[in-house]
Amino acid sequence: MIRYQITSRNPASSYFDVTIVVDRPDPSGQCLRLPNWIPGSYMIRDFSRNLLDLSATCNDGELVIEQLDKSNWRLQPVAQPITIEYQVYARDLSVRAAHLDHSHGYYNGSSVFLEVIGQADQACEVLIEKPAPNACSQWKLATTLERKQAEPYGFGLYLAQNYDDLIDHPVEMGEFTLIKFEACNVPHDIILTGRFDCDQERLATDLKTICEHHIRFFGEPAPMDYYQFQVMVVGDGYGGLEHRSSTSLIANRASLPKPGQVEVDDDYRDFLGLCSHEYFHTWNVKRIKPDVYQHYDLQSEVYTDLLWAFEGITSYYDDLALVRCGLIDESSYLELLAQTMTRVQRGLGRTRQSAAESSFNTWTKFYKQDENAANAIVSYYAKGSLIAACIDLKMRELSQGTKSLDDVMRKLWLDWQDQGNGVAVDTIQQTICEILGQDIRTLLDQMINGRDDLPLTQLLDTVGVDVQRRVAGNAKDKGGKEAEGELPRVDFGASLKEHENGLLLQRVSESGSAQCAGLSAEDKIIAIDGLSLNLSKFEKKLLRAKPGDQWRVQAFRRDELNSFEVSLQAAEENTFVLRLAEQCQEPHLAQRLVQRIAWLS
Repeated sequence: MIRYQITSRNPASSYFDVTIVVDRPDPSGQCLRLPNWIPGSYMIRDFSRNLLDLSATCNDGELVIEQLDKSNWRLQPVAQPITIEYQVYARDLSVRAAHLDHSHGYYNGSSVFLEVIGQADQACEVLIEKPAPNACSQWKLATTLERKQAEPYGFGLYLAQNYDDLIDHPVEMGEFTLIKFEACNVPHDIILTGRFDCDQERLATDLKTICEHHIRFFGEPAPMDYYQFQVMVVGDGYGGLEHRSSTSLIANRASLPKPGQVEVDDDYRDFLGLCSHEYFHTWNVKRIKPDVYQHYDLQSEVYTDLLWAFEGITSYYDDLALVRCGLIDESSYLELLAQTMTRVQRGLGRTRQSAAESSFNTWTKFYKQDENAANAIVSYYAKGSLIAACIDLKMRELSQGTKSLDDVMRKLWLDWQDQGNGVAVDTIQQTICEILGQDIRTLLDQMINGRDDLPLTQLLDTVGVDVQRRVAGNAKDKGGKEAEGELPRVDFGASLKEHENGLLLQRVSESGSAQCAGLSAEDKIIAIDGLSLNLSKFEKKLLRAKPGDQWRVQAFRRDELNSFEVSLQAAEENTFVLRLAEQCQEPHLAQRLVQRIAWLS
């Protein structure tokens, strides 16, 4: 057994202190390594950059340590137990690494625990000790690690089956709020850290509804005996990362349900969708996964074309679950779907990268986006969810409503339970065709590996949903809703935000008005036609313009003032609104409505 210990002598320094005891080290020289990335977040993060003061001793004294590369070390050969000590600097307030200060502590094991190479299959004990200062005296601890000698929510001794198990149960410590509920007889906890005002009973009720929906979707019993939602509440933030029996979330405090709140507003809907997404991952990614992820190589990139399915299908079902279990209505769901269609349509990257290519290149493109990202890449989350919608609706159409993507996901789950195998590149396509009883691989290949627009408009028509397109009203217009007020006839071709002397160009659309005039991202506009302006004045000026109008734009590039002649192009209809078709007097409408009810209920 490998024995770990983690604590902090000084949380204000943001250092975790870690000790490892290895009873039977490799006699030729024990090697150690720290992961370079964390499953679920596909970018090399070099966690070893935060590791300091690594030392090792045995009964004979201090051992010589040779660093082999950025994240691998080898100890001097000995034939007796060794003790390894080091510190980890923890200031990453995200769901991916570790964070520690006087208010709370959090870590993912992949960022703090060295792997003892050659003994990764050994059971691990981890003694999690309360940080030393009196300010931490009331701290509790939340994790789904198996308790060995620890009280519920208490510091003490925990057990992991092996190293993979050790690093797949994040730990939150502090004076958090605990909310409990059961879903399909499985205990669930919500751990809320930070300052907030929340209707705790409402939150528990709604998450119980979502969790029971997902469990019953795949079939009882649930694949875990206990589950935690670990939520860090902040002023501005959003994100999540899945684990085998928990999820770590970052949430804006405005997204939590307020006491007395009845409706599901946009912020709370986003939070419920996030929780739904990460919970669905309990099946799709943590169990059903690409075959190359059966045994993670956390030292280097692991490439797969399948993230469009594992993130995209999950992104499809996260919001679909909300309408299916009654937390939002049909119109609210169609608004979310239209917003996803809008995000994909507005990026030229959709014509340059397929969903499969986006998946494969996530390491260098999706997770490393710059100001040109919209022109160069497509999100396998967003386009993947639209592909999932197309597959679902096409299967329903071809089978007269008797088969759907639901059947595919349940089949993948049953196959995993029976065999435990990973998903090969063509497994999902084959499963779809087998369930449907028809060969639609050509269509699937076009959607997954092609760069053309998806046939979602036609497929939504089969369930009585009309697709309408319009131009964007302003920079905050995400689509999904009818336009409010007058719409511009022209598009400046750039994403702008205010800065102290005018407007900063954040992103510039390829071949758009701004780029054709010579403007670039990071340029700072100080005047148009000789007049200073802010974002509000700019949008009003845009409303008065017509295609072909000329603007003289003065802008700084670095510290050099330049003048540009911008010829305004017509605004593109790249914003989607979806409407129910009940009012249409068309043949077969009743049949389409039956199909929609089956789809959304």
